[in-house]
Amino acid sequence: MNQNRRVREVVILGGGTAGWMTAAALSRSFGDSLSVTLVESDEIGTVGVGEATIPTIHWFNELIGLDEAAFLRATKATYKLGIEFVDWTAPGHRYFHPFGQFGAPLPGVAFHHRWLKARTEGLDLPLPALSLAAGLAKQDRFAKPSGDARSILSTLGYAYHFDANLYARYLREIANGVTRVEGRMQAVERDPETGFVTAITTARGERIAGDLFVDCSGFRALLIGGAMGEPLEDWSHWLPCDRAVAVPCARVAATTPYTRSTARAAGWQWRIPLQHRTGNGYVYASRHLSDDEAMATLLAHLDGEALAEPRLLRFTAGTRRRPWRGNVVAIGLSSGFLEPLESTSIHLIQSGIAKLLTLFPDRDCDPALAERFNRVFCADMDGIKDFLILHYHATPGRQEPLWRQCHDMPLPETLSERIAQYRRSGRLILDPEELFREASWLAVLNGQGITAQGYNPLADAIDSATNRAQVQQFADVVARAVPTLPTHDAALAEAMGVAR
Repeated sequence: MNQNRRVREVVILGGGTAGWMTAAALSRSFGDSLSVTLVESDEIGTVGVGEATIPTIHWFNELIGLDEAAFLRATKATYKLGIEFVDWTAPGHRYFHPFGQFGAPLPGVAFHHRWLKARTEGLDLPLPALSLAAGLAKQDRFAKPSGDARSILSTLGYAYHFDANLYARYLREIANGVTRVEGRMQAVERDPETGFVTAITTARGERIAGDLFVDCSGFRALLIGGAMGEPLEDWSHWLPCDRAVAVPCARVAATTPYTRSTARAAGWQWRIPLQHRTGNGYVYASRHLSDDEAMATLLAHLDGEALAEPRLLRFTAGTRRRPWRGNVVAIGLSSGFLEPLESTSIHLIQSGIAKLLTLFPDRDCDPALAERFNRVFCADMDGIKDFLILHYHATPGRQEPLWRQCHDMPLPETLSERIAQYRRSGRLILDPEELFREASWLAVLNGQGITAQGYNPLADAIDSATNRAQVQQFADVVARAVPTLPTHDAALAEAMGVAR
């Protein structure tokens, strides 16, 4: 193997969460064999607000050797057991999308088919009763998963809420060996034969050359969109929200260990509880609501006093089908955007990082590697896109123009087939690489009023009385376990080593 073919210098354009996650991962994975330079400007603000994550965050934390207690303290983080959806199906209705499992893995058939069978035979047991995460969230309690399959705690999953700006700062501190260059990008140099980017120049005149360039410049997509000309595939006909207004407010109560998403007339409002404040935002469709109206609605629905002036963000839902072109790889918002309805922003950053590490090229940037990266990353985006569309579409009790538009719109064929199959048979047919698994689809389908008319015939091999007893028994174990576990704030203080 000719070692001279190896990529020796990586240049990351842009800081923020995406830039510093990428820098930390590359530095940790390659050590001294790779030079990593990150170019960012303190003059350019990041999108960073209160950030919510999903359980895949643990992969990244383990990759970079992150110490959880230090991370919790540095980023003002809290634990997250799932997302509560308020007023989506209809005004006054709420449901919970928990992390972890419904029920327990028992022989024969997936647990939710046991529940569906028991329900058709008279057991009146709501789906959330089969989730320890949902039970804990309802009482603002928290516990970590157990590796012991015999324990009810083995059915749990969890993630975090944290301050995105503090997170980027924390990663910057622990990203050993990364060279940071202050400045805005002024110009891009490209090889006239290959089209590869060879160097970027800052407004101060500093030239930074590299073998591989990672575009973390956010919505501006300066390299992948600007230099390489990769277009954004617009998904706003399915996901019509194109703006958000965000503002932090004072904490006024004990921490809720979950994100809350509340449907509004022209979109939805997020609530993300942190140690020092609560993050809030209204994601909306500008076609149906003015910026001033959105701001007024958000400010009228805060827990406590606003701590800053509201910030306005503009975006288009969509993806770049080739986030890797030549020797430029887009990670984060530069690769595409999906609104944070299911807290997937950080996941998509680490999804790009994981794929880049797996397919890391030599200097010639083998097109086959780029093609594979693009195919699997876009599959990730497409799967999440369908899951988000489901939320907007299955809203039978909302009559505002945005919601009627989404309820009546043609769906992607992949989503319409999945909904139809679940209605008929209770089956959730998922590809192995899909991010959202059976429990997530089950929570949202049932939560938004799409019910199964059948179940897997394998469940009929189980005696009906035995099946009902086992399903009820699991719900009873959940109900007994919840009050014995600590409050979220007590669990968090213990994890950080803070006296209460």
